[in-house]
Amino acid sequence: MDRIKLIWDFRGPNAQPIAQHHVVHLKEFVADEGLENTLCNTEKVTEMHYVAYLVVEAQHMNDLRERLKPHRGQRYLQ
Repeated sequence: MDRIKLIWDFRGPNAQPIAQHHVVHLKEFVADEGLENTLCNTEKVTEMHYVAYLVVEAQHMNDLRERLKPHRGQRYLQ
């Protein structure tokens, strides 16, 4: 199963709490849409750069990219 990681970047001194808050909204979206086989979390890049991400099945990528406007995306290998 091909999966895609949609990524939102947050930078600055408040990057971590903003990324964590964004994940709350992503999880709400996933629940509202009934999406399955997803992962949602944050990652620390540096002290001033955090990302929020949503991993979805590739078949949903185009629709979610248009609706959620991630900053970038990549194949999810795991």
